[in-house]
Amino acid sequence: MMNYLDSLNEPQREGVMNTDGACMIIAGAGSGKTRVLTLRIAHLIQSQHVDPFNIMALTFTNKAAKEMRERLENMVGSDAKNLWMGTFHSVFARILRAEAHHLGYPSNFTIYDTDDSKSLLRSIIKGLNLDETQYKVNVVYNRISSAKNKLVSWQEYISNPILTADDTANMRPEIGNIFKAYALRCFKSGAMDFDDLLFNTDKLFKEHLEVLNKYQHRFQYMLVDEFQDTNLCQYFIIRKLASVRENVCVVGDDAQSIYAFRGADISNILNFEKDYPDLRIIKLEQNYRSTQTIVEAANSVIAKNKAQLPKNVWTANEEGNLIELIKAVSDNEEGKLIASSIFEEKMQQQYKFSDFAILYRTNSQSRAIEEALRRMNINYKVVGGLSFYQRKEIKDVLAYLRYSLNQQDEASFRRIINYPKRGIGDSSIDKIVVAANDHAISIWEVLQNASSFLGSRAAGPIEDFVTKIKRFGIEIQNKDAYDAASDIAKSSGLMKELYEDKTVEGLSRYENVQELLNAIKEYVEDPEKEDKSLGAFLQEVSLITGQDENKDNDPDKVTLMTIHMAKGLEFKNVYIVGMEEDLFPSQMMLSSRSELEEERRLFYVAITRAKKKLFLSYALTRYRFGRLKNCEPSRFLDDISSRFIKVSKKLASVESTPNPNFAKSFVSGMKKTVASQPVAKSTAYKPSADFAPSDTSALKVGMKVEHPKFGFGSVLKIEQLGSERKAMINFADFGEKTLLLSFAKLKIHEN
Repeated sequence: MMNYLDSLNEPQREGVMNTDGACMIIAGAGSGKTRVLTLRIAHLIQSQHVDPFNIMALTFTNKAAKEMRERLENMVGSDAKNLWMGTFHSVFARILRAEAHHLGYPSNFTIYDTDDSKSLLRSIIKGLNLDETQYKVNVVYNRISSAKNKLVSWQEYISNPILTADDTANMRPEIGNIFKAYALRCFKSGAMDFDDLLFNTDKLFKEHLEVLNKYQHRFQYMLVDEFQDTNLCQYFIIRKLASVRENVCVVGDDAQSIYAFRGADISNILNFEKDYPDLRIIKLEQNYRSTQTIVEAANSVIAKNKAQLPKNVWTANEEGNLIELIKAVSDNEEGKLIASSIFEEKMQQQYKFSDFAILYRTNSQSRAIEEALRRMNINYKVVGGLSFYQRKEIKDVLAYLRYSLNQQDEASFRRIINYPKRGIGDSSIDKIVVAANDHAISIWEVLQNASSFLGSRAAGPIEDFVTKIKRFGIEIQNKDAYDAASDIAKSSGLMKELYEDKTVEGLSRYENVQELLNAIKEYVEDPEKEDKSLGAFLQEVSLITGQDENKDNDPDKVTLMTIHMAKGLEFKNVYIVGMEEDLFPSQMMLSSRSELEEERRLFYVAITRAKKKLFLSYALTRYRFGRLKNCEPSRFLDDISSRFIKVSKKLASVESTPNPNFAKSFVSGMKKTVASQPVAKSTAYKPSADFAPSDTSALKVGMKVEHPKFGFGSVLKIEQLGSERKAMINFADFGEKTLLLSFAKLKIHEN
């Protein structure tokens, strides 16, 4: 153990050895908190001879618990197996297995997962004859979950005039009755959902003091990781268990509290000292992960928050590169610039693709990035979610589009026939398929003659469906891809279905569909696309998704993920994309200071994932809801001191020398540039009548070229990057552009 202590800095050593009494370890990003927490437990077992059965260590993920247990086993041997270590839910489920009879539950109670809970709620909503479109199961589930995490029982919920008035205002006055029915059905079935594992543990300790006393004396030492992410219920349980001995150690970083939407309450860590006046506060402020530039830039950002615990994170690492700011005219160009940048960094620095991560605020942003990476044959993986075109809501919309185009597509038929729900059950679908097989005709023919095969009662909803599909077919023939797709998405009821789901997941799905429509709009407005039909777009998408399916299992891939998913991870090179107002910070998080400060903490988390180099990017225009929207750079760019930023070399029209109002002056200059070059101009250029791409292998500096989108220009510079060549070209109407010659379609003109 002493060897381990010798490798620690002074605050880390203090965090390991001072084990008695209440302690809060404020652990800055990259400061080695997991190591300190693990060594603290090892110190209790080896040096202070505490029985592992008397130690409770709570984590937020099974992965974190597993890693800590493995480290401990290497240090203290098999004794580590006796620790009460795990997630809040797993540890308290263990207690409830032994004590559930006090609450009237069997010891072998069932634990409902999220799908089980939603299935039961769906049954209750139907049984109460409530409108399923008004009482969406996701909305109801989240409402009940939020109540239980705040220790509100169904009895208290129904009798609370504020909660019931809120439900009435949201046109869902029966949620209290659904909550009651759900709780009683779970109890009758001997089942608890995930929230009940916490709610019932608190109830057990509150109503049965002899049980609480038993566990208060069993757990002589308590340790809680990621304390900033605890909710009210979790905090109350911790406080109850620790109230006798007060040997409780919480570890966390208020600057990384980013889960308020899941119920996390930052006040738990900010106000912890109020419950423990003799609290020992230890600050781990040395960052071992990032360069000085990244650490100081992160500090300059988080310093703008008012609600925080004071600390001064620093590092002895090298100064490192300046943060590179990438400006793009559009979100598509943003993707291309980032893909190009990754390619260049990899070649110049001999990195692996796995050394790069691209972080975004919302899942829908991945679409433009993914397509740009594919075009450059850069392998990538999407962490915590599916590739854009593999997401359920995207597949649903594409199924509608495909079936409207081709009524022989059985896979698409099965996907959309009863989504959104239109009263066509599984038995009716089975009868349709059987009828088609028995009469050797297509499913579409059966649908068009539904009354003959299914009877008039079952035929009504099907006839309505057939009428819609026929109308959609006419739309496809008479409109371009975007207008047709937009109408189909709306008229099918799919957009309404997604829009009415106001949960975090529901909003994400709605944004993803909007991003699909944005992609179709861009496709239609691309002057290089001669065929603007929906069929042509679907063909292109099929080729893209086909590439996804054929990718190998090479682990060397660029990582794409939301910033929330990136917490706890680190990468040599990090790109934070979409640094624009209303995107990051999100327009849904601007109604209060606390919301804005959470968004700033999210930016802080993103910055501190980077070890060596950090890139920030934004676009001046982005398609939103099918319209090209002018964007303003994020206010968070102004939070970073200008001395830590340089403008990307790709931005020849912008000065690279920072000034005191760097972001504002940079934005102002770029807006003038864009104002003088309307975005619409890029769609107005028409190539020469005899335009045909030339062989660019002999392209030289000074040559005149023509591009089908950017028009005429002069070659300023040519560079070789491995097997790739790129050219910097000054276009008369669009300024300087850097193009990869293997992708650019250039016609060489005589000087």
